[in-house]
Amino acid sequence: MTNVVNSAALHYTNRFSWEMDKKQGKRFQDDTLAVLAGEDFHPLSASQPPIFQTTNFRFDSVDEMVDYAEGRSSQYLYTRNANPTIEVAEKKLAALERGEAGLVTSSGMAALACALFGSVKSGDRILAARSLYGGTLHLLNDIVSRFGIAVDWFDIGDPDSLRRQVQPATRLLLAESPTNPALRLLPLKDTADFARERGITSILDNTFASPWNQKPLELGWDVVVHSATKYLGGHSDVTAGVIVARRELIDRIAQFRRWFGAVLDPSAAYLLIRGAKTLALRVQKQNDNALRIARFLEGHPQVEAVNYPFLESHPQYELARRQMRGGGGVLSFSVRGGWPPTRTFFNSLRMIPISTSLGGVESLVTSPFWTSHYGMSEAELRDSGVTQNLVRLSVGIESVDELCDDLDQALRLSASSEVSSPSGSARK
Repeated sequence: MTNVVNSAALHYTNRFSWEMDKKQGKRFQDDTLAVLAGEDFHPLSASQPPIFQTTNFRFDSVDEMVDYAEGRSSQYLYTRNANPTIEVAEKKLAALERGEAGLVTSSGMAALACALFGSVKSGDRILAARSLYGGTLHLLNDIVSRFGIAVDWFDIGDPDSLRRQVQPATRLLLAESPTNPALRLLPLKDTADFARERGITSILDNTFASPWNQKPLELGWDVVVHSATKYLGGHSDVTAGVIVARRELIDRIAQFRRWFGAVLDPSAAYLLIRGAKTLALRVQKQNDNALRIARFLEGHPQVEAVNYPFLESHPQYELARRQMRGGGGVLSFSVRGGWPPTRTFFNSLRMIPISTSLGGVESLVTSPFWTSHYGMSEAELRDSGVTQNLVRLSVGIESVDELCDDLDQALRLSASSEVSSPSGSARK
């Protein structure tokens, strides 16, 4: 007797593809894709994707196992390879990025590591932007270099830097835009064209923008990675990563996810699916709040400078308007007076917690100097725009007036702080 629901029948068909609907002559919009992409009716008529919390799947006969081994069957075998819940998340996020296929991973760093090692081999060179997330810098400097892969660096603020730094053995270009935490931008189309003309695979970390604000693949990039922990999950309750690219690239990178063991757990995949459904609502609200707060801070006497792409004063404002839908939910600013007033500012906040991460519905502040970029050299700090008095603010969906009130009272208190240095603050 055949099982009513067997593993082969659990493959989802993506009725809500991002591709052009030939009959309607249009593509589905992002807010529709966020809710519907990657999902279909389950055989048991569940309205939401079930969580297949299982490590392995059964075969009805050994012949089915043989068919699977020889590539004649697409049946599920083991969750580290594939799982129905995980596949829903992959299809949904690939649709949002306008990519052919996606892979979800156990963290954003896992996504980046799989994408990197799936694109280069010993003897190759990586051309990387100097302004990168601290974890990415550690991966390149401390890990990748152990495997005979050299890293060259370019300055995203210097258009000629790419041409000067590219080498005959360069096989990969890596960048993020906007950057963390200085919110600098890379001209995405021009850079992608540069890489493609030379046969160089390009990878962009799109975490800060999210698929709602920016579509790197449509501008010519080969691979997009995210820390899905941030905007894609959106509720600070799941750690995940995602890679989106052409099918051929995803198939190659998938081998590294499988053997690195970097797959996402099915329960976490479900949380990612649920979080992604509200991406459009959350990020648009965060865009609006962040711009309001950036303008408020720009006029505050206790703030030296504000970094936010959609501020008219941002040096790359016109570029931001061309390649982004919104400025995103993260901004950074420098507190006047150096570290002592900055320390007072952090400790005086009443509503906004001090915490790492970003992209959740709640606002958070952090000091990149003491967290993501701790231990970096002076040159690396300078390249990343990180100083002791730099504050990174991830803006949530709270009342923007109340957020401004909290920032204002903490800044006012910082103005009267005593000049003193924190214990152990001198970094050699």
